[in-house]
Amino acid sequence: MAHRFTVREIARQAGVSDATVDRVLHDRPGVRAVTAGQVQRAIQELEAQRHQLELTGRRFLIDVVADAPARFNTAVRRALVNELPLLRPAVFRARFHLNENWTPAGCVDQLDRIAAHGSHGVVLKAPDVPEVAAAVERLHAKGIPVVTLATDVPVSRRLAYVGIDNRAAGATAAYLVSQWLGGRPGSVTVTVSSDAFRGEEEREMGFRAAMRRLEPHRPVHYLAGSNGLDGNAQEIMAHALAEDPGVAAVYSIGGGNAGLLAAFAEAGRELAVFIGHDLNPDNVRLLREGRISALLHHDLRQDVNRCCRVLMRHYGALPMDPVPEASKIDVVTPHNIPAGL
Repeated sequence: MAHRFTVREIARQAGVSDATVDRVLHDRPGVRAVTAGQVQRAIQELEAQRHQLELTGRRFLIDVVADAPARFNTAVRRALVNELPLLRPAVFRARFHLNENWTPAGCVDQLDRIAAHGSHGVVLKAPDVPEVAAAVERLHAKGIPVVTLATDVPVSRRLAYVGIDNRAAGATAAYLVSQWLGGRPGSVTVTVSSDAFRGEEEREMGFRAAMRRLEPHRPVHYLAGSNGLDGNAQEIMAHALAEDPGVAAVYSIGGGNAGLLAAFAEAGRELAVFIGHDLNPDNVRLLREGRISALLHHDLRQDVNRCCRVLMRHYGALPMDPVPEASKIDVVTPHNIPAGL
């Protein structure tokens, strides 16, 4: 395969040995298909970040580990690649380990591989479970700082959390649902991708507490996790609609929104209010069509920029500053969609 990088650069990006890279590049036997795929992806990542290799400054190689639907993983990769040239005075390169439906064990294995190979830092979106917290502890013991993104693992040695105030986001969703439903009867359904993500749990808690204050007598149902996948979400919502004919509003915490809406269409049900998260392409399309009432959005580029600057401060490449505030939450309706989407 054509490339412009040294074997050492590719090996470091892929997290494998120089000899393994050499065998892959020359089509020699003895390399598993999954490892060959790692090498190929490493070359693609280096191509995407090649301008970084030409810059001078203090260099950092970081790892991005995310357990999330493909749409979120794609957004994180794009956001970080776009921010890398702006992270002066340092030069950042990133390795991406993104999975749509990891088991905690699979995520932990990846974190342990990073601990074994070394890194200047890990940006992590993962479930808040003891196994992940223990893996973060092992990274800390190796001198590798961890910054959690979008959802936290608070009982761990992570360096910082970067993202929105998830309780405030849930309360904002409850306020919007209450205002737009008005006196209309019906229940509210809340969906998540997984109960193991602390950020989603906090959004649910914020929503539940606000709804109790605003409309204590309106029924609120909580559905099982869908992993944020449309097919799973549609099946779960279809079952909920069969049990409750009066669902009037949905607060989608974990995504799979096209699937949720498909369940309503299939059942011939109208939906008065639908609140979701994030301006990914699927959500923007649904928002433009008027099928989503509003999206709670925060700037992912700013978030990944802050993650990198937290790491720079940890290494003394930037002066320390006060504890950063939570990311700003924007309420986006069909009438204020940002230009360029």
